[in-house]
Amino acid sequence: MAAARKERVLLKLSGAALLGQRPFGLDPPTLRNIARQLQRCHEAGFEMAVVVGGGNLFRGATAAEAGFNRATADYAGMLATVINALALQDAIEAEGVQVRTMSALSLAQVAEPYIRRRAIRHLEKGRLVLFAAGTGNPYVTTDTAAALRGVEVGAQRLLMAKTGVDGVYTADPAIDPTAARYDTLSYRDAITKRVQIMDTAALSLCEENHLPIVVFDIAPPDAIVRAVIDGSAGTLVGTIPTKLTREAS
Repeated sequence: MAAARKERVLLKLSGAALLGQRPFGLDPPTLRNIARQLQRCHEAGFEMAVVVGGGNLFRGATAAEAGFNRATADYAGMLATVINALALQDAIEAEGVQVRTMSALSLAQVAEPYIRRRAIRHLEKGRLVLFAAGTGNPYVTTDTAAALRGVEVGAQRLLMAKTGVDGVYTADPAIDPTAARYDTLSYRDAITKRVQIMDTAALSLCEENHLPIVVFDIAPPDAIVRAVIDGSAGTLVGTIPTKLTREAS
């Protein structure tokens, strides 16, 4: 009898998740903490893939607003994600986990080219896979890259790690004290209410392919472990009724 397939999870890490307390760049203790959490998830039997953002080093949209050509700025942002992926790769390998970094841009000296079937094979062999350079196209966010890679490799959950917010709220809780957190949220409500989860293209892709999304706060030391193993963190977005954790006062 064939063994049951392990659950495959794709984690989207923003560049901001790698900052720690720094205003810019990479924070080594934060990298080590994330690597150790991923190692625990790997040891627990999960097939882990990660899409890495680059906003801690370079943000294409912001650069475009400052006068950069938008396509050029976006390609620079993709290269920033590659730097982050290589740093995370090193930290994960230090925890004893085999890692493969796959880039949507051709960077043969530092990363494998992204090939869907090869990525799936890496996951099946128990390797942790890092996806860098977004989709390889300008004008497309790394959120959309996360949704696309999740669908392509057959992930069963897409985890969206946020900084400073533990799920999806009816309003910005830092501004509106009456804001209530959603326990669950339907794809349709997420799109129509324009909640700050990911861009609409990414949300629609998840909806069309029935890929559940978990939005959680990356700040707690064991946040990734809780989201992956316990399933107890944040807001679940999917083909489910919308439900508030508590009513707004």
